[in-house]
Amino acid sequence: MTTSDSPTIEASVTAHADFTRGEVSASALLPAMPDRVFRAMTSAEICQWWVHPGVFDTREWNGDLRVGGRWESAGIGGGQPYRLKGEYLEVEPPVRLAHTWKMVGEAGDPSTVTYRVEPEGDSVRLTVDHAGLVVEEICEATRAGWETSLTRLAEILAEERRQLPRGL
Repeated sequence: MTTSDSPTIEASVTAHADFTRGEVSASALLPAMPDRVFRAMTSAEICQWWVHPGVFDTREWNGDLRVGGRWESAGIGGGQPYRLKGEYLEVEPPVRLAHTWKMVGEAGDPSTVTYRVEPEGDSVRLTVDHAGLVVEEICEATRAGWETSLTRLAEILAEERRQLPRGL
């Protein structure tokens, strides 16, 4: 139920890939406060929004949220089990987070994901920059994944906001 005065959630999410540089940049305007968004990025809540229906489904996540701490997630992607792992490089609640990202068992260097959380009125702008994606197909799949995942996060946070009593 949208009107011309009320943009869709999808309209507030963008994701672009630069295949030459092997980078994805995604952005979402989220109806939440910075600490709420940071918690969604750094807890098992990831299992609710790191999804791309029919493509991948994150089912497990754990992490040690500190610089040098490790994180790991697992799920089903393309009908096959997958495991991702990484190390936290920057942890600045609730405004910045950076970590490495690598498929368990994959050769080569990990990619790097940086999240920036910036207040915009009664919402926040979450920007995700994912660098080090050297294969064009992986870069495009990652772009699509961030777009659908951020759309799902926006839906979850919008529903939470609708559940709040008026005036909060």
